[in-house]
Amino acid sequence: MTIFLFTLLGFSLGSVPFALYLARWGSGKDIRSIGDGNPGATNAWRAGGWRVGLPAYFLDVGKGVVPVLLARQSGLTGWSLLPIALAPTLGHVFSPLLRGRGGKGLATILGVWIGLSGIEVPLVILGALIPLYLGLRRAALSVLITATLTLSYFFLFHHNPTWIVLLGLQGLLVLWTHRKEVFTRPNDPMAKA
Repeated sequence: MTIFLFTLLGFSLGSVPFALYLARWGSGKDIRSIGDGNPGATNAWRAGGWRVGLPAYFLDVGKGVVPVLLARQSGLTGWSLLPIALAPTLGHVFSPLLRGRGGKGLATILGVWIGLSGIEVPLVILGALIPLYLGLRRAALSVLITATLTLSYFFLFHHNPTWIVLLGLQGLLVLWTHRKEVFTRPNDPMAKA
C-alpha cells in the first residue's frame, strides 16, 4: 500500500504544470505557444525570463525529488522505488491536467535522480549533457548521448539493476518526448514543430 501511495503522490505532483502556471502569472503568456510549445521550464524562461524560468525549473526538479526522497526516508529501497521514481516523470509528460500533453520531463528526471542518489548521478548527467548540448546544439541528440554515457557510468561504477532499469525506461520516455527532433533531419521544418 505504501508503494501505491508514494507512486500516486509522485504522479500527482508530476502532473502539476508549474511552468505553465508560473508563466501565465508572471508574464501573462501561454508557454504552449512559445518555442517548441512544450509546457516546461525552458519555455517559461522564454516567456518571462529568469524570474519565471528559474522557479519553474526548480519546481519541475522538485516534483521528482519529493516523492522519491519521502519514499526512501520511509524505508523503501530497491525495486520498490522503481514505480515511485517513474511516476513523477510520467505525470509530467502525460499530465491529466493538460489532457496528456505535458512537458518533456528532463528536469523532473533530474529531480528523481537527486532523490535517489543525492548529487552523484545528477553531476554525471549534467557533466555530460552541458558540453554535449553546447557542442551539438541539438537537444535530443545531446540527451540521448548523455543517457548512454550515464548508463555506461552505472555499468562501470554501480551494479544496481534497479537504477539501470530506471535509466533505460527514462531513456525510452525521453526518446518519446523528443521524437520529432530525433526522427527528423536538422533542417526539416517539422523538427521544430
